[in-house]
Amino acid sequence: MNAGTQSRPVRAAVDGLLLLNKPAGLTSNQALQKVKRLLNAKKAGHTGSLDPAATGMLPLCFGEATKVCAYLLEADKTYRVTGRLGEATDTGDADGEVIDTADIPALDRDDWDRVLQSFVGNIEQVPPMYSALKKDGKRLYELARKGQVVEREARPVRINWIELIELSGKRLVFRVSCSKGTYVRTLVEDVAKAAGTIAHTANLHRETVGNFRAEDMLDLPGAEQVAAGGAEALRARLLPADSALSDWPSARVGQADAERFSGGQRIGPGAIPQGLTGYVRVYDEADRFVGIGELAEDGRLAPRRIFR
Repeated sequence: MNAGTQSRPVRAAVDGLLLLNKPAGLTSNQALQKVKRLLNAKKAGHTGSLDPAATGMLPLCFGEATKVCAYLLEADKTYRVTGRLGEATDTGDADGEVIDTADIPALDRDDWDRVLQSFVGNIEQVPPMYSALKKDGKRLYELARKGQVVEREARPVRINWIELIELSGKRLVFRVSCSKGTYVRTLVEDVAKAAGTIAHTANLHRETVGNFRAEDMLDLPGAEQVAAGGAEALRARLLPADSALSDWPSARVGQADAERFSGGQRIGPGAIPQGLTGYVRVYDEADRFVGIGELAEDGRLAPRRIFR
């Protein structure tokens, strides 16, 4: 080693999920890198990015658990949203500059609730200019920062339910469950438009992703406090990879079939219980999670992701 140089820390093969309660002011990747260092982990990824100003559940995946990231992107999400009525910003949230103001109609709580409920179901949204979507190879937010506005096609999303929490002056607070791809900033703007005014998202907190529970989140100071006892202490708080797929059907197979599956071969059809369709979690006789399989029409199970 040359004088003055330092050896890099040896990273460990860490497997599992950590549900971070992301603080405001950090990008999703910055939050990931902080926790990755605390765990001294080799491989890491996150799923379902949050804007820097947003807070809440950010599933961080380490090692083998990075293989479930793509499936978590498909999960429904729940948010607690605070909208500021009567003011629009160029970004749709509190980080932007106010570009317009408007009167707020004299609607009572029941009126606002009716407006909110009109958005439940399958709707279409026009993505905001301040988003990571690409147009001709450029991120929309890059164009927006240059003052450019380009045409965006409306995209289908699904609002499962909306619950009005608070209505006070310019403050509108609600909780919403929605499908992947939903832009809450756009939802706030569209709700305000339907009520006859304008608005922006003043605060956004993601409470759940898929079947993960809010009470299982760990905030960054909490993670740092646990890791003060050593990386192993924080690793003990990780969730297994298959916890991300807890709402999927599962199948347990014999050892020989488990070995064939882990070797990339199809198994079945006799090995798989009847009545299962689509993607399934696959376990061996010792109840070890060995991977994600997809059932074909002939009843055979094809490996899609293998977990070591």
